[in-house]
Amino acid sequence: MSVFPAISFGVAIMCANGAQAEYLRVPLADGTLVATSGQPGADLVPSLLAASDVLGTGWFGAVAADVRKVIDETKGELPKGSSVALLGQVQTMNSAFSGLLFGLLAAVLLIYLLIVVNFQSWSDPFVIITALPAALAGIVWMLFATHTTLSVPALTGAIMCMGVATANSVLVISFARERYAELGDPIAAALEAGFVRFRPVLMTALAMIIGMAPMALGLGEGGEQNAPLGRAVIGGLIFATTATLVFVPVVFSMVHKKQPAKSAGIPETMHVH
Repeated sequence: MSVFPAISFGVAIMCANGAQAEYLRVPLADGTLVATSGQPGADLVPSLLAASDVLGTGWFGAVAADVRKVIDETKGELPKGSSVALLGQVQTMNSAFSGLLFGLLAAVLLIYLLIVVNFQSWSDPFVIITALPAALAGIVWMLFATHTTLSVPALTGAIMCMGVATANSVLVISFARERYAELGDPIAAALEAGFVRFRPVLMTALAMIIGMAPMALGLGEGGEQNAPLGRAVIGGLIFATTATLVFVPVVFSMVHKKQPAKSAGIPETMHVH
């Protein structure tokens, strides 16, 4: 059985009526129940702090979910006026996840609005960000394949991946817009953009992937701490690069309609003899 580091939980039981708090039974992985107790605090409202360490039961998020489930199941057994709160590192983890998820959504929204201002269009920025769902799918796939839990470094890597994926997609669509203005055929413009921008997009993605490879391997002391960041970036870029070169041009050809080609010839000047 793999050995996991100790995880500390604090469960505060506050009794408003001053009654003596009963023991809290915490189930372990083998089904045994461990009674935890503590001494009432010196606050105006009497309270009991029960702290426990958990070993070998799983990752931090899974253990926190199990403890929260036990608290919900025993909520009806509490005396009137009493409450149970899950404290400790769980609160820090939840606040960090909420902040990073909000930052991820805000980054996608701000990227879209910035491209709208730059391109003076609503449709082309939408085509550009169609590569971002593929990046999210790649991040989830890589974390699942490497048995890596969702953590703060992984969400940070997801935000980094969004920026690189958007830059590559902008590179393709900006060239497709130029060819579409000249040719008038969105399918021909999308095909040409995919072929011409293949090497720049691939070089940008490979440079990022190769640079993140040592971090993703988690080599050296403490390397496993930042490994989720590298794995999230690599997985997201693999899927996002494929979507940028294949899916994004297809969406561009579907959004735009065929129009008359721009005349490339120079009008002849009339000479009067």
